[in-house]
Amino acid sequence: MTAALTDEPRAVRAGETLDTGALGEYLRQALGTGGQVEVEQFPGGHSNLTYLLRFAGNEYVLRRPPFGANIKTAHDMSREYRVLSALSAVYDKAPRPVLFCDDEAVIGAKLYLMERMRGVILRKALPAGLSVDARTARGICEGLIETMVELHALDVDAIGLGDFGKPAGFIERQVSGWTRRYEAACTDDIGAVSRVARWLADTMPEDGRPSLIHNDFKLDNLVLDPDDLCRVIGILDWEMATTGDSLMDLGSSLGYWVEAGDPEPMHVIRFGPTHLPGMMTRAEVAARYGEASGRDVSRALWFYCFGLFKTAVIAQQIYARYARGDTRDERFARMIHGVRLLADKAEATIAKGAL
Repeated sequence: MTAALTDEPRAVRAGETLDTGALGEYLRQALGTGGQVEVEQFPGGHSNLTYLLRFAGNEYVLRRPPFGANIKTAHDMSREYRVLSALSAVYDKAPRPVLFCDDEAVIGAKLYLMERMRGVILRKALPAGLSVDARTARGICEGLIETMVELHALDVDAIGLGDFGKPAGFIERQVSGWTRRYEAACTDDIGAVSRVARWLADTMPEDGRPSLIHNDFKLDNLVLDPDDLCRVIGILDWEMATTGDSLMDLGSSLGYWVEAGDPEPMHVIRFGPTHLPGMMTRAEVAARYGEASGRDVSRALWFYCFGLFKTAVIAQQIYARYARGDTRDERFARMIHGVRLLADKAEATIAKGAL
């Protein structure tokens, strides 16, 4: 498989440029080396922004909050840097951070640099020149589940993250917190979102055994080996990582998992090729995770609906930034349609009572 299939950056989007002069001056002092900064931007992602920096003969990935964001808990660079600093020392699928900068005068926000992990990232459309047969598709699913189980088996105390997050009452805080975030970002009257929020609050399960969770675990946050797509070599976007019920990660994955038989509008908002022949169904993913982890997945439907709800709220927050004029990224103009689709899907799933 050729390197052309790996995730590559593009020109920086309008309105999301960095001050390369100030950044270069800072890096020359922080890294003790000279050179000019060249910046490109990775096109995926809708939350924290990700850039490729070429500096002094090296490549780095820079992460910073989105422009116009005012949800500090969702864009905490120091939190993301801390978890990667601890995790990368013992877990090779976590990118290695290089430095953290809390001086917002450099680029207008806090930032951190990390190593670049080269590999294939499967988004809505497959990279040009890549085909995935049914056997490989099944293997990709297995790789995703194995990686999730592997992450949840890590000893948080042993890696220095025992105080990271508050596992007690985690599920209740997630439901109430994301409900408040929706109310704060609301721009349109979408009754289904509020109805799903009430159902989640009325039917929430007790907290399960806590573990380190990524909290946005989905196919396009995984870096795959270009020579073996069934092997995960990296996990990206740790901005929401915490300790809590591991089924929240399962719910996140299921919330993004659009099957071939789902209504056509859901395919418009797919985040990965989970509809291809050979891909597991949501029910199969949940069952396989339960078998591999030994965890009770009998309430997988609740966690799936929460995953849909949380994603709807994230889409609403992004759309609110666009509606306020804080970003000119035209991808975000369509986010309000995603809010409706996800909330409707959650309501239909609740009524159906099955994944």
